[in-house]
Amino acid sequence: MLLHTLNAGSSTDSFRDCLRSSQSGDAIVLLGEGVYCALANSAARQALDDCPARLLALASDVFAAGIADSVGDLALIDMDAFVALSEFYPRQLAWY
Repeated sequence: MLLHTLNAGSSTDSFRDCLRSSQSGDAIVLLGEGVYCALANSAARQALDDCPARLLALASDVFAAGIADSVGDLALIDMDAFVALSEFYPRQLAWY
């Protein structure tokens, strides 16, 4: 079980490596630049939805990017939930 934090766009090696490394039982939290990968009906979002890991995004970053209406049913979390996830998962891997 691993918590992945993705702060990279879909055209990066980090995005592809994150997806390739994710497994069932893992979670991916999109933050910073990574929230743009959550745009509904995009190739990046499809790749994330096809990934076996649980997908979430940091709400404050989604709202700051102005894309809250464009991420569909993606689970948005606040900072308290993010901290709780970091306590739940024994290891974290940051992708930039």
